[in-house]
Amino acid sequence: MTTWLNMSLQDGASPIMEQLIFFHDHTLMIMLMIITTVMYMMTALPWNKHTSRFMLEGQLIETTWTIAPAIILVFIAMPSLRLLYLMDEIHNPTMTLKAVGHQWYWSYEYSDFTKLEFDSYMIPQEENQASTFRLLDTDNRIVLPMNSPIRLVVTAADVLHSWTIPSLGVKTDATPGRLNQTSFSINHPGILYGQCSEICGANHSFMPITIESVSANHFINWVSSLSE
Repeated sequence: MTTWLNMSLQDGASPIMEQLIFFHDHTLMIMLMIITTVMYMMTALPWNKHTSRFMLEGQLIETTWTIAPAIILVFIAMPSLRLLYLMDEIHNPTMTLKAVGHQWYWSYEYSDFTKLEFDSYMIPQEENQASTFRLLDTDNRIVLPMNSPIRLVVTAADVLHSWTIPSLGVKTDATPGRLNQTSFSINHPGILYGQCSEICGANHSFMPITIESVSANHFINWVSSLSE
């Protein structure tokens, strides 16, 4: 999760998020190169004495400053398109999780299991403990196995919501009457936090999402305990 005075992205908890962070740094380096070059030229221009009133055209420099931006855009577009296709791909999911947005809480259904569903509310401030995070912890956490492709189906029961976990690189709109689909895979155990990222009403900021990533054996035991 994010921390105080954190100026960068959260640490990636999924392969897609790690690739997004790499693409962010890659694009930032290209922007830094462009800004440095332009700033140097603007700074050097007032002291440049190489002027000629007889030079009416410069075809070489015009060709250069036309082709160079096109090449730079290719270096940005190719990894961007690759990431877009990777984020849309659904790889033989191990299980399916359905998230339904309400005003103002989330409901979850484990579609592969019989009658495994629950509502997830934010823990009230007066019930917070030293180990819980204010406005982020929920009474019922989503328990998911790590290193397993998860298919997420998102919808809403009333107004627009948005199911978002920044450290997974997942942000999917929840639209009433429509199912949106995405997928992710968590690559380490731990607790991941997110919130509704759509302005959905007065209590919009009180719709947290909490995922507990566990091993496959722990997940099977958790499902068995709820089925009893």
